[in-house]
Amino acid sequence: VLYFSKLRVFSVLIFTLIISYFAFSNFLKFDDDYFSKNIKLGLDLQGGSYLLLEIDNKPVITQNLQSKLLELKRFFKEKKLILRNFSVEQNSIIFESNHENVNEIKTILDDDESEINPYFQQYKTHQFDFIEDNNFFKLTLSNYGLVLLKNSSLDQAIEIVRRRVDEIGTNEPNILKRGNDRILVELPGLDDPGRIKSLLGKTANLTFQFITQNSEESFGTEKLMFEDESEEAIVSKRIILSGDNLVDAKPTMDTQTNETVVTFSLDRVGAKKFGKATSTGVGKRLAIVLDGKIISAPSIREPIVGGSGQISGNFTFQSATDLALLLRSGALPAPLRIIEERTVGPDL
Repeated sequence: VLYFSKLRVFSVLIFTLIISYFAFSNFLKFDDDYFSKNIKLGLDLQGGSYLLLEIDNKPVITQNLQSKLLELKRFFKEKKLILRNFSVEQNSIIFESNHENVNEIKTILDDDESEINPYFQQYKTHQFDFIEDNNFFKLTLSNYGLVLLKNSSLDQAIEIVRRRVDEIGTNEPNILKRGNDRILVELPGLDDPGRIKSLLGKTANLTFQFITQNSEESFGTEKLMFEDESEEAIVSKRIILSGDNLVDAKPTMDTQTNETVVTFSLDRVGAKKFGKATSTGVGKRLAIVLDGKIISAPSIREPIVGGSGQISGNFTFQSATDLALLLRSGALPAPLRIIEERTVGPDL
C-alpha cells in the first residue's frame, strides 16, 4: 500500500493548479482592465422594458403602386399607346386601353426583358400579376413582390428605430426582426419607456409646402390642420423639400425672440431647391409639415440661400430636442404601433 503524506499531496495539488492556470491562459487572452469591466446583464437579469411594434405597410404599398402608375404612364406614352382612366384601387393599378392595343400591352407586361419588369432580371419572377377584362387591365403585386416590399420596409424601419433609440443613449438595446411586419425592442435597465414610445410612434415625415389661396393650382391642393388644431390652411401638394434633404438638426435658442427653435442644415441638392423656392416665393407663407400637420408656417421675407434654416413652433427645449432627434434619424417608411408592452423586474 502506497502512502503519501499530506504535505506531498498538497504540494502536488498546488503544482497542478499552477500548470493548469498557465495552460488555460494560452487559450484566453485578457486585456489589462478585464476584471474591472462591468458585466453586461440582459433584460432577464437587469430588468427593463420590452416593446413589440407592428408596422402598417398600407401606406408603403399605396406609395409603391402610385409610383408604378406614373412609371407605366410614362412608358406607354413613349410607346405611343393610348391608355386612359388610370387609378389605384384596392391595392391594384387599373387602366383602360383601346381594343386594338390590348394584345400589344399584354405582350409588354409578359415580357421578361421589358423595362417595366426590372424584377425579373434579378429575382426571376414578376413584381406584378395582371388580368385583362374587356379592355381593362388590373395589375396587382405578386406574392413575391409583396413579400419583398414588406421586407424592405421592415429593414428600413429597424434601421430608423435603432437610430432613434441610440440617439437617446439607452444602454445596450436589443432590436430584432419578428416575422415580416414586427420589431422587438428590448431596453435593459429602462423602467419608464415613455419618451421612446413617443419617438417610435411618430413617422417623422417632414415636408415643406407653400400655403396657397389658389385652389386651381396645377399640382393640386389639400387642407391641412395646424398641430395645435387652432386653424387649417390650404397648401399646395407640390413638395418644395423633404426631410431626406436634411443633414443635421439641433435645438437652440433664438437670440432675437428668446424662443426655443430647431435649426437645420441641408445637403447640396436641398440647399439649391430651397434657395430657388424661397427666391420665387418671397411674400408667401411656407408650411413646414410633420406627419400631415403644420407645425410652423413662416412668411418668406427674403431668399434663403445659405442651405440652413430654423423651425419655430412654441417648443419646449425637450420637444425641440425630440423633433431634432426625429429629423436627424430620418422618417419611418410606414407607421409603427405598439401591440405589446412589458416592464420586467430584475432577477438579480
